[in-house]
Amino acid sequence: MNSPDRSGAQLGVLYEHPQWFQPLFAALERRGMPYVPIELNGHRFDPAAREAPAPLILSRVAQSSFLREPEHPIFYAEALLDHWERCGARVLNGADVLAIDSSKARQLSLITSLGYAVPETRIVHRAKDLPSAAEGLSYPLLVKANIGGSGAGIVRYSSADELRASIADRMVPQSVDQVLLLQDYVPPRGGAILRIETLGGNFLYAIEVESRGDNFDLCPADACVAQPGRAAIRMTAVTPPADIVQAAERIARAARLDVGGIEVVIDDRDGTPRFYDINAMSNFVADPLNVLGWDPHDRLIDLIETMAKGRKAA
Repeated sequence: MNSPDRSGAQLGVLYEHPQWFQPLFAALERRGMPYVPIELNGHRFDPAAREAPAPLILSRVAQSSFLREPEHPIFYAEALLDHWERCGARVLNGADVLAIDSSKARQLSLITSLGYAVPETRIVHRAKDLPSAAEGLSYPLLVKANIGGSGAGIVRYSSADELRASIADRMVPQSVDQVLLLQDYVPPRGGAILRIETLGGNFLYAIEVESRGDNFDLCPADACVAQPGRAAIRMTAVTPPADIVQAAERIARAARLDVGGIEVVIDDRDGTPRFYDINAMSNFVADPLNVLGWDPHDRLIDLIETMAKGRKAA
């Protein structure tokens, strides 16, 4: 989908997935806001060039891109966004945010530095070190790829023997950066996790997403929900307790997240909220008018318009 008029566009949208951003593009066109769509696949840049494609860039880089393209653009995009920032562009969810988004290990470190609970976790860079890292932890345990996306790279193990056999058979998850997490499986209270969406560091909305314990693809966006063969998951708009909202906002601000979700699970064993994911790739909930009663893309465009006007004034 192309913008009807890209001349003088204040906004560039960097994207990779061929379908995920159609709702955003449609919302921009309804608003009559010129934009430049910039597809990552096949992109190239000159590090000596001193101009960005637009004064304001919205990064929509998906961590799951490695599932669609072996020569994925995750690390390329980090260099590209850094370059555009050095050229004077304001990048929403820029290079520093992408670096956090592409490392579950860094996310957990950031969250714990703020004093919030996370699932008990050990981090290694060799699969053969997982059994020794599991010492002192109780099964079931999860092994997670440091870079995942759409539930990819997460396997649940019920015993040490099962984990060792998986390592011997080379069936443990692999991460494109060779970093693995061994993590306590937290039974979710009410059979659901909580995803809190933020915009500009402030609470936008929250949804409960059904979590069965054997499926970790909890992406709530339209293109995820519509994937062939994907089991339906229950999503419900909720109002979280004030302390959880405040924690999510604090985490988002510490991560310098312009738009994105913070995921938390209430540990059914003791009621502790355990934050476990900072997700800078927010496509928002599927069927927002029925789930929320309003379209969060409109709020995102409000923020973009305000920032674009600020850059013009400067």
